[in-house]
Amino acid sequence: MGDQVLVSVDEMLGSGSDTNRQVLESVREMLGSGLDSNDQQVTVVPSLNGVLIDQPLAIGQEFPDVDTCRRTLKEIAISLHFEIRIVKSDRSRFIAKCSKEGCPWRVHVSKCPGVPTFTIRTLHGEHTCEGVQSLHHQQASVGWVARSVESRVRDNPQYKPKEILQDIRSQHGVAVSYMQAWRGKERSMAALHGTFEEGYQLLPAYCEQIRKTNPGSIASIATGQENCFQRLFISYRAAIYGFLNACRPLLELDRVHLKGKYLGLLFCAAAVDANDTLFPLAIAVVDVESDENWMWFMSELRKLLGVNTDSMPRLTILSERSAGMVEAVETHFPTAFHGYCLRYISENFRDTFKNSKLVNIFWNAVYALTTSEFESKVSEMVDISQDVLQWFHHYNPQQWAVAFFEGLRYGHFSLGITEVLYNWALECHELPVVQMMEHIRQQVTSWSNDRRNMGMRWTSILVPSAEKRISEAIADARCYKVLRANEIEFEIVSTERTNIVDIRSRVCSCRRWQLFGVPCAHAAAALISCGQNAQLFAEPCFTVHSYRETYSQMIYPIPDRSLWNEAGEGTDGGGANVDIIIRPPKTRRPPGRPKKKVLRIESFKRPKRVVQCGRCHMLGHSQKKCSLPS
Repeated sequence: MGDQVLVSVDEMLGSGSDTNRQVLESVREMLGSGLDSNDQQVTVVPSLNGVLIDQPLAIGQEFPDVDTCRRTLKEIAISLHFEIRIVKSDRSRFIAKCSKEGCPWRVHVSKCPGVPTFTIRTLHGEHTCEGVQSLHHQQASVGWVARSVESRVRDNPQYKPKEILQDIRSQHGVAVSYMQAWRGKERSMAALHGTFEEGYQLLPAYCEQIRKTNPGSIASIATGQENCFQRLFISYRAAIYGFLNACRPLLELDRVHLKGKYLGLLFCAAAVDANDTLFPLAIAVVDVESDENWMWFMSELRKLLGVNTDSMPRLTILSERSAGMVEAVETHFPTAFHGYCLRYISENFRDTFKNSKLVNIFWNAVYALTTSEFESKVSEMVDISQDVLQWFHHYNPQQWAVAFFEGLRYGHFSLGITEVLYNWALECHELPVVQMMEHIRQQVTSWSNDRRNMGMRWTSILVPSAEKRISEAIADARCYKVLRANEIEFEIVSTERTNIVDIRSRVCSCRRWQLFGVPCAHAAAALISCGQNAQLFAEPCFTVHSYRETYSQMIYPIPDRSLWNEAGEGTDGGGANVDIIIRPPKTRRPPGRPKKKVLRIESFKRPKRVVQCGRCHMLGHSQKKCSLPS
């Protein structure tokens, strides 16, 4: 075949000379009658308003199927700003023309005999119309939007519809509606990760993979009526081992509402490692928040810990103490100390009284170390508002006040898992349940790997957070006078008061040693006076050895979905038959834009300073801004 000749239709027409018209007619005759193998192939290069356009279409061009052909023509129409109208589309041919009346642009694609491919048979590439003059385009469908943003959505699942329509307008010169952008992203997410419905169907196989790759882990599902999803519980062996062998006996309980297509909630029980960072122990997904689901979650947690709880110190649990949580903890962990999260209790107090001076005194009462100090602060609050007594009756101080709470919190007073759960719900709200659990597993695995490597670099006895606290105690101990009563008891004298320290029982009358698990300044003074290393008297859960032991086990990856067995036999280990198709829950996300809840994270260590005017003695402004005359 001879060389290919590229000829512009507008160049052929020129200024309307007879020579150009004769050339054009000869080209059209060649295209209409077909070309011999020894003839030159002539491709008409399209033009729009006299401007040559780079269009990747040519006679003889092939497509693997008719859908690819249709998508390619849509892309060309959008990029060149003209609209096409499909004349015929079936299993053997595809014919399209320009939507503008009188414009000769037309393409005819037909199926090649004996093979599934399609090829361009006829192509009239001349546009006499002006193309699309507005920003709206018929070919800019939801499917086209989904294909356009697929790579961006893969890299950034938080890609917002508003950003999608802005990017499409700047890159393609096409305006799409917010709903088109939203649906396009939803379709793209389904193409990348599967649909929400497929996610529930994959749960039995996913749980089976967890138990295969991480032996000793717990992964179970439960269904309700009509095989609708009800509950999922997952805890990896690495987390179980780390909590039982190295973490302090403290658990955080919390939940977050999911905003996906079928809503639901994410439950979590998390421990705290030696360096005061969170250590997720168990995660569950449930269809609704109910007393029954909390009872089930705590039952699974009790099975997970098994007989080990008999040899552990009494467990301390922190939560918001909702009715369902309280009943479930009392049923399955009857000996545990169940306390309030201080953030929750302080926000409740603040929202009830709306008085900044009261809130400041309340924080002083919370952290009071002795009952006499606590009662003194309560008296100050009662002088301001008698309603405080009724609030204290409803929220028992024994469940939150440092002076009364009997559980060992070691300075960990508020739920750290709340913000983590909130972020997981935000990052995963558009992912099916299996992909959501995989995202969480990958993030927890990344945390574990980073902390394992960090722990191996430490050469001290204690972790940095405990080491810093002891260093501060040693610095404060220099101003104390130490009187030794015997080998184990010391009297620590200061200008404020005298404290008694027992280094064998690891007790100080100020109670800070017992509350925080590391020697206080009085204990540090006593230990230094008898030549002891204060770091050796911290609780074992604060040592570098415990930190390394916490992260000594690996969470192993789950194989790609394509490697899972299509169907398993028997049950998934949690009582659910893997051959049964699990349907989504019956709860559905309501229409409309969901309300955003801003999570308020306060400073828990130091209350805000209340400004008091020196002229009128009112709170909330300074003397400079006082409206009273001087």
